[in-house]
Amino acid sequence: MTLIDISRPLTGETAVWPQSQAFTHTTVLSLQNGNSVNFSNLLLNSHTGTHIDAPYHYTDTGQTIEQLDLRPFWGTAQLVTIHKTAGSLTPADFAAYDLSLAPRLLVHSPLSNLPLNQFPSDCHYPSPELADFLAQHGIILYGSDAPSMDALDSKTLPGHHALHRHHIAILEGLALADVPDGLYELSALPLKIVGGDGSPVRAVLKK
Repeated sequence: MTLIDISRPLTGETAVWPQSQAFTHTTVLSLQNGNSVNFSNLLLNSHTGTHIDAPYHYTDTGQTIEQLDLRPFWGTAQLVTIHKTAGSLTPADFAAYDLSLAPRLLVHSPLSNLPLNQFPSDCHYPSPELADFLAQHGIILYGSDAPSMDALDSKTLPGHHALHRHHIAILEGLALADVPDGLYELSALPLKIVGGDGSPVRAVLKK
């Protein structure tokens, strides 16, 4: 069994959304200082690194993170490669792949090669047309190495809403450099954050 970690590391250098909280890891107690344990505080944005969007992130009537069905976040997934780093994706961008092979789709692009401390200036994202197409192929989760399902300056978030209409779960910020295309078992479970709009995850593929 081979496990492949496709999560972005969380450090003070991890790129985050502009003007949002940087990740911090602060020591509270330490063995070196005579305490009985090492103990620390974490401070981070709910959309830091590799993370899940809850529908509540983009609609006030959507489910919060602890209300989500967990089944989309564990099971067979197909990893595919595209060569766009920015712009809307359509079914034509996936013409080389049979998307009916697995109910979870993970999209790898050159964005996976960005340095950990570099937030992209733009990203690729699913069009509403693509969301319709994915639903026709039984997709229940769309994962991507991009930080969003829409253009970074979008105010209306059509990609997020189109996926939501088809009950397709959202997984963002994957680290897919050097991972071959193919079928895997995905595990990317969210934390049980009551009222949460998103959650960082430890995303792993099993080959």
